[in-house]
Amino acid sequence: MVPDSEFGYELLTCRWAELAWPPDEPGRKPVVVSRQLGTQERRWDTVVLEVDADALAQRQEFGDREIDSDLLHVVRNAPAEWEWYQDALPYPGYPWRYVRAAVHRAGGRGVIDKRKRDGRIELRRQRPYPDWVERVVAIENKPDLTASAADALADQLEHDVDAALADEVWLATSATDDRVEPALLREMPVEAGILVTDFSEGVHADAAEVKWLPSDLSRTERTEDQRTRRLELAERAYGKGWRSYHDTMRPDCRSFQLDRAGDALVPYCTAKQKCPTARECAGSCSRYGPEPPQWRTNGWPIEGGPGKGIQRLLDRRRERARERTQAREEREDGRPDLSGESRAGD
Repeated sequence: MVPDSEFGYELLTCRWAELAWPPDEPGRKPVVVSRQLGTQERRWDTVVLEVDADALAQRQEFGDREIDSDLLHVVRNAPAEWEWYQDALPYPGYPWRYVRAAVHRAGGRGVIDKRKRDGRIELRRQRPYPDWVERVVAIENKPDLTASAADALADQLEHDVDAALADEVWLATSATDDRVEPALLREMPVEAGILVTDFSEGVHADAAEVKWLPSDLSRTERTEDQRTRRLELAERAYGKGWRSYHDTMRPDCRSFQLDRAGDALVPYCTAKQKCPTARECAGSCSRYGPEPPQWRTNGWPIEGGPGKGIQRLLDRRRERARERTQAREEREDGRPDLSGESRAGD
């Protein structure tokens, strides 16, 4: 089953990137892939983080959850020895009471050491926060590139290039025999790369072709605010991944299941016989049918019912993707092990 919606196409693009990034050397760089991330001004469909595998392993010592902007201020600047938090941390530009609250949260999560001495809150780091992100890549997904869509995308990609938060900016679109496609692609800014995908047989490592290589935007001199925003975005990508769509859908509906599209698993609604979007797959859907209570209590082989089982499966695959990124085991033919999404019994 290959989805025909933009949402489904986005999931396939994310899985392809997980398998085959970067396009010129498939699978040669460890990556973390996420979706629907960005800033107040711009949200990207797909975000690919090229990472240092050893540094990523050090980042994983801080846990699987995102370290948000307030916690990053604490974790990155925590001293090696005990110190009063107002002496140890640079002034962030907002009241210290918010910093104190972040110190308490960081201590509660176990990412720093915290104590109270002589009426003062002191902290020290447990380990240095690593420089784990090498490059940030933004991909805009548009399977059906019409003339009106091309105009809007050209402006959006131009904004991405000018903002220089990403090191590379790409457009991913579906292959077509229509002669107008090359003309529309030429409307894109020359700094943006172009990927043409063919998911007609689902996702596999060779399902995309580079039509235009992007410019390297990493040479742009970035401000400290830009560098901080990039790291905050990377942390959200690390914590969220791209399989978190179950958070905004209803896997507890009896019509919800996962279906295979090559090396990818995507949501499927048996009632509508399609890959639903998050807007469609909601409690307000006229086809929504909650799992019968007996599925969750009597005899079902998955504790909590099949919906909970789907959530656990997707969470495990997100964790496994991090582990594979760290290990990046090589097969005998020199290509990385790409079988993670296809393993049975998971």
